[in-house]
Amino acid sequence: MTSISDLPVSTVEENTLGAVPGTHRKRNLPSLRLPSFASSRIIDENAGSLGAGFLGIGAMIVCVIVSVYELTRFTFQWSEYPVPVAAAVAWLLYAALLVGVGVVIRRNDDRLPDRMFLTFVSGLGVVILLDLVAVWGAGDVAGDVTAGIAAGVGLLAVVGVRPTRQIFLAAAGVGGLLLLADIFDGNVDIERLVPSILMLARATAPALLGALILRAFRRMVKLELDRVLVQSTVSAPRYAVGMLASEELARLDLAAEQLLEGVAGGRTPLPLSPKGAQTAASLATELRLHLIEGRRETWLYHAISESELLGPTVSLRDPGSLAGLLDPRQRDGLLSTIWLLVSDDVPRESGSRRTATITLGPVTAPSTGVGRKIRIPILIETFGVARGKVDAAAWDAIRKVGRHTDSVRDGSLCLEIECLVDSPADS
Repeated sequence: MTSISDLPVSTVEENTLGAVPGTHRKRNLPSLRLPSFASSRIIDENAGSLGAGFLGIGAMIVCVIVSVYELTRFTFQWSEYPVPVAAAVAWLLYAALLVGVGVVIRRNDDRLPDRMFLTFVSGLGVVILLDLVAVWGAGDVAGDVTAGIAAGVGLLAVVGVRPTRQIFLAAAGVGGLLLLADIFDGNVDIERLVPSILMLARATAPALLGALILRAFRRMVKLELDRVLVQSTVSAPRYAVGMLASEELARLDLAAEQLLEGVAGGRTPLPLSPKGAQTAASLATELRLHLIEGRRETWLYHAISESELLGPTVSLRDPGSLAGLLDPRQRDGLLSTIWLLVSDDVPRESGSRRTATITLGPVTAPSTGVGRKIRIPILIETFGVARGKVDAAAWDAIRKVGRHTDSVRDGSLCLEIECLVDSPADS
């Protein structure tokens, strides 16, 4: 059993309310850009089950087919090689690399460690150099190289388990090495331009295209999974903890249980040592903080902060925690509206992402004839969202929330929604 001295010690400083002076996470700010990405971490931890592994198998098959073609060319050109043994060694090393990386990926649940990836790429570099040694002196690198081209295609074996940028860099390295060899082989002629371009294309294009396809697939799957995870907040109570907070509460619960069990069993002497007292105070502080946060953070806060898409693009202003008063249909409509407004095909790296600021309140009295209702004004201000490019489904989603008016400010859409909800005084 873990002793109290082994429990994690937080460096939190508390006041009488359990709040953290000057360091509490943006809870008292009227406007905040919410953090992420709990859902992103959950998705990354299960990357092997996203389906990219199956595309990786397909890429491996393409790699083998192209390699067999290049190997056939090598066998027919054996007599033309100045040093054919070097090319044979290159092919043996290439085959060993493919088998080795396949085994490592399989044993690591569709993952390839950084060290193994660097080893694989370095091995491909050796394959290219051996193949160049074999053909050097023949005067036609572009027409004779075979294992070097297969080495570039060999990057297809890892496109499903490594980031796109790394595949691009590795392919650029392969292409650059072959290009330099083709330039300095002593046979520079404009008539050899087409064979040189064809060699570079055969060596680099498969890996580049495979990486682009895998990137688009990953983005599509992650967005869909992210939406499914965030959708679960629609049915949450008015005040609730999110996925990340639930995990943190489970950790605190285990630590508190170990502490109390140690005291009850006599393994932890009383009075507590200074370190033990500090640990106990830290646990109490964190539990109080979660209690306070649970009475202020609504489903909408968690939906935004725990979304990989919404987290960096949406700001929320809800000082009165009014989002918790919306019924499930209105919540679904508001969440769908936000999602459809900021989701875009523009890559995140381009810097031209859509953003939105959502402001709820203050509460106003509704018009007559609506019973015991209160009216919550919801203002959605967007940046980079042209009215004519808004998905048609967004307007249907907005109507679920309430009556709305739209306008264009600085070329971007602005929505004002009048949301009628049951008065909390009657609940």
